[in-house]
Amino acid sequence: MTRHIVCAARDLPPGARKLVHLEGRPILVLNVKGEFHALLNICPHQGASLAGGILTGLVESGEPGDYRYSREGEILRCPWHGWEFDVKTGKSWCKPSRIRLKDYPVAVESGGALVEGPYVAETFPVSIDDDYVVVEVATARVAERGAAGG
Repeated sequence: MTRHIVCAARDLPPGARKLVHLEGRPILVLNVKGEFHALLNICPHQGASLAGGILTGLVESGEPGDYRYSREGEILRCPWHGWEFDVKTGKSWCKPSRIRLKDYPVAVESGGALVEGPYVAETFPVSIDDDYVVVEVATARVAERGAAGG
């Protein structure tokens, strides 16, 4: 792991984000309610930049007409296709299916029966050292190159 200073903590207030490139990777650092998080800035769906995505919350429902909005500002929505990721874990709440017109079985299930999707955005440890935001990234492997003339 290599530690990289991203910025002074005061330069990334709550609600702000900063895109950096570390070890050849685009990494999005976010301050959500005073907690810092870092995500790989590539949506695992089709590779869009997540930097322009909206921070939103989570809508949960136990039954039709009854819903609860929670975790405001902790879910990052991809600007291309709306896939949503938990900024704390990188986990997605999406499980896409093919678009087609046909009938589907319908059931009513409690919100607790739903599970997180299988897709995960890569996350990185973030810390504050002497008021600087620091991100830890595994050192990229450098391909060995042959000697000159070889």
